[in-house]
Amino acid sequence: MGQSSSISEAKKNHNIAVAIPCYNEALTIAKVINDFRNVLQDVPVHIFDNNSTDDSVEIAKKEGAIVHHVRKQGKGNVMQVIFDTIDTDGLIVVDGDDTYYAEDAPKLLGPILKGEADMVVGNRLPNATDDSMRRLHQFGNKLIVSTINRIFKTGYLDILSGYRVFSRRFIKSVPLLTPGFETETELTLQALEKGLDVLEIPIRYRNRPEGSESKLRSFRDGYRIILTAGLLLRDHQPIRLFGTLSLFCFLLSALAAVLRILNFIGSVKLPNEVLTGTIIIFSPIAIVSLAIGLILNAINTRFREMNQIIGRRSKTIF
Repeated sequence: MGQSSSISEAKKNHNIAVAIPCYNEALTIAKVINDFRNVLQDVPVHIFDNNSTDDSVEIAKKEGAIVHHVRKQGKGNVMQVIFDTIDTDGLIVVDGDDTYYAEDAPKLLGPILKGEADMVVGNRLPNATDDSMRRLHQFGNKLIVSTINRIFKTGYLDILSGYRVFSRRFIKSVPLLTPGFETETELTLQALEKGLDVLEIPIRYRNRPEGSESKLRSFRDGYRIILTAGLLLRDHQPIRLFGTLSLFCFLLSALAAVLRILNFIGSVKLPNEVLTGTIIIFSPIAIVSLAIGLILNAINTRFREMNQIIGRRSKTIF
């Protein structure tokens, strides 16, 4: 009764919508639509179909969902269309594979509607089992999260969750460029770059129904996720990336120079051509890398200043 009344109150004061990316989910899409409709009391459910070849679209229409078609393949492309299409105070995005519980939506939605967060992520890992999430996926998830946390000095727990809620401010201020499953990583790191508040809340996670297959490919998508993190580091923190590269090349050149001197006085015996070539190659790379990092950092600083000014004038903080 308490949950039902809180949802009713939220609907009076806020616009809420559910968006479900869908690719060949005929086995589960009807249940997911009805589960969220029952829990959220007729909140509109939008299906964003990504070229399904089964009966997903027909089933979704039969269940009364609003169906949108996304021609460009990939979850990232679907997320871009979702953000371009839906304008709401609280946007729930959930995978259509019936691994997430609609009953967890209110606790994810609450911090958004209260203004306590801009993105709430459902953290699956505390309740994931070997049955609900394959060991390889668990290992890959932890490896990717630890790598990204190390690169960006963050403390995220489940960066690849497919159950999230977004505020209007998040939807309006975060650009999405990646086409595939790496979009989850991009969402989190873009929020970090924009200074938006991200909250992770533990949720339940269950097995896919028999006959339903995961669209995630561990090695291919894992590589693309790590590559995306590297590109975002280049774009948003260039001084760290190019500064580290510059320092590495400088130290390598300095070591080669010291060995060249020791070689000259007879303390060591190493090929002079190799040492000289190392100095000639890596010294300019160190200088150029540092220059690139400083220039890109200065450009990023100016863009941040412009965004702050634009945000103040439009009464929206970016």
